[in-house]
Amino acid sequence: MADDTRIRVAERTPRAYWDTRHTDHDDLASGGHIGLDRPGNEIFYAQRLGTLLSLIGDLSSPAAPLFVLDAGCGKGYFARALARCGHRVDAFDISPAAVDHARAEAGGPRYAVAALDEWRSPWPYDIVVCVDVLFHVLDDQAWAAGLRNMASLIRVTGRLIVTDLATDLATDSAADEATAERTTHGARIVHRPIAAYRAELEPLGLRHTLSRPYGFRENRVGFHVFTRTR
Repeated sequence: MADDTRIRVAERTPRAYWDTRHTDHDDLASGGHIGLDRPGNEIFYAQRLGTLLSLIGDLSSPAAPLFVLDAGCGKGYFARALARCGHRVDAFDISPAAVDHARAEAGGPRYAVAALDEWRSPWPYDIVVCVDVLFHVLDDQAWAAGLRNMASLIRVTGRLIVTDLATDLATDSAADEATAERTTHGARIVHRPIAAYRAELEPLGLRHTLSRPYGFRENRVGFHVFTRTR
């Protein structure tokens, strides 16, 4: 298939787009920042991982591992890192190409192909992470369905950790105003305000407990933590 034809096919559905992206780019750029070189993506991944681990904490042990779900895992970078830290990790992605790559890398997680609203589990999770995925879901109904499904998988006192525009509310009120509206960036990114996340998650018993910006170069995205209270 000619490159231009393959690109047009890939643009038809999210699954086809991500399968093409994961096929065309290396293990970091395909799920990271395609505008960065490999050293830049190495730093970007390492910085996000360090913050993510600080948010999850060090409560795991061989006798009582945390049950963690990596939703939209791409080629498995974060899933493998979480498994190395002793957590029991399930991971899924919409792209079969990405999941094939992740399985070949092994490293502990159990992988599957699924969309955000399709994953089902026989047990609840202590932590569900969804890193740089939701703002790539262009359709608002699909975004909400995926968010609600992830919320349904979390046990009481468990946490949902997602990423979207984030600010340090204590020091950056002007930037906070800039993240209060639904905004688009190019053809493949839709940023939604934290109020939209709260509107979906609070009725399901999850309370927004923390925002942590990446602090990486000009990137305005960061982690949002929602904790199940009931």
